[in-house]
Amino acid sequence: MSMIALLLAATTAAVPAPDLPRIPAAQIDNSLEIAGDALDAESLRNRLFLDVKVNDAGPYRFLVDSGADRSVISHDVATALSLPKEGAARLQSMAGVSSVGLVMVDSLTLGTSEVGPFRTPALSGRDLGADGLIGIDALADQRLLMDFDKKTVTVQDSRRNYAGEPGEIVVTARRRKGQLIITQASVREQKVNAVIDTGSEITLGNMALRRRLFGDRTPNSMKQIKLVSVTGQVLDAEAMVVNNVRIGGLVLNNVVIAFADASPFGLFGLNQQPSLFLGSDLLASFRKVGLDFRNRKVRFVMR
Repeated sequence: MSMIALLLAATTAAVPAPDLPRIPAAQIDNSLEIAGDALDAESLRNRLFLDVKVNDAGPYRFLVDSGADRSVISHDVATALSLPKEGAARLQSMAGVSSVGLVMVDSLTLGTSEVGPFRTPALSGRDLGADGLIGIDALADQRLLMDFDKKTVTVQDSRRNYAGEPGEIVVTARRRKGQLIITQASVREQKVNAVIDTGSEITLGNMALRRRLFGDRTPNSMKQIKLVSVTGQVLDAEAMVVNNVRIGGLVLNNVVIAFADASPFGLFGLNQQPSLFLGSDLLASFRKVGLDFRNRKVRFVMR
């Protein structure tokens, strides 16, 4: 079993995470609606892919990855477009830190939205599973709505105001290093910090959560698996089905959670606190998931 997941911290070398205070509890907020042109998306193992133009060329197939702080492009696209090389950087992925080359991208076009320029990591398309990733740097001023039933993604300028729609739950999150962290979440009544990671095929828990749930024992249903990062590195993990996973006021059962000592938890200062990266397997339990990075809101619409 493998996954492509968790691209983070592409610009600087990894440093020890500072001691940070526990994030205060979030509040339920019912004031977000995302409207605009819906873009057709391809779905593969619950992850959504978009047609994206790079410097007005293409379109190319990009994975929507809210767990990535930087957008990424494949070596093949960078070579085909003769993108200028911009040196190298230390990139921290799920499985560790590696040195990668950077290229200059003038613009990325998603429907009617155009963002850029970026100094972008260039990685193997085989490891990415796509021609590139759309990360937080391209979404920082946008609202993103993923409709898993219709397989569409709507991208819109987040400076516009909207009223909520019936039946939705909108959670106000906290921002840390550009990422949205939901504190109104729990696993088996154990409070956790949760990060939305649309680029991951599986939900990932840290070792602090594993210890809090199971202590030093290994349940009989726990299975050994291997996780593959966007850099091709492999991380050993344990996985099992867990019930009573709560996000806001919603409770989910039969959720597969992989537990591993993944470096992104330390990047966010979450390695000592029970925490989750919510993968596309869990997100697809909802009909829609909306992310508003500017206004720090996450919307869930049930099926």
